[in-house]
Amino acid sequence: MARSPALGSPTSNVSAVARFAALGVVTVLVVGMALGIGYDAPLDKRAIMISACIALPLQVATFAGVRSVAREHVMAAWAGGTLIRFIALALYGFIVARALGLPSGAALVSFAAFLFALTLIEPLLLNRS
Repeated sequence: MARSPALGSPTSNVSAVARFAALGVVTVLVVGMALGIGYDAPLDKRAIMISACIALPLQVATFAGVRSVAREHVMAAWAGGTLIRFIALALYGFIVARALGLPSGAALVSFAAFLFALTLIEPLLLNRS
C-alpha cells in the first residue's frame, strides 16, 4: 500500500519539529519579556508564565500534526490547527485561568499573543524538507 507524499521523511519531520520548538522557545521568551513590561504585577507575571507553558507545547504539537500531513491536505490541517488554537483559547479563558485564579486580562492577552507569535513562525519551517 503506497503512502501519500508527506512534507518530508520522518527524520525531516522530527528535525523540523525540533527546530520549531527551539525557535518557539526564543519567540516565547521575547514575547513574554515584552508582555512583562506592560503587566508588571506578580500575579500578572505568573499568568504570563503559565500561558507560555501551555501555549508552547500546544503549538509544537499542532505544528507536528500539520507537518506530518500529506501535501494535498496541508490547508485543511492548518485550518484544523487554527480551530484547535481557538478552542484552547476559549478553554483557557473560561476554565484554566479561573481555576488558577489568574487575572483574566493578563492571562488571555498573553496566551493569545503567544499563540499568534508562534503561528507566525510556522510557515518558516512548514515548507522546508
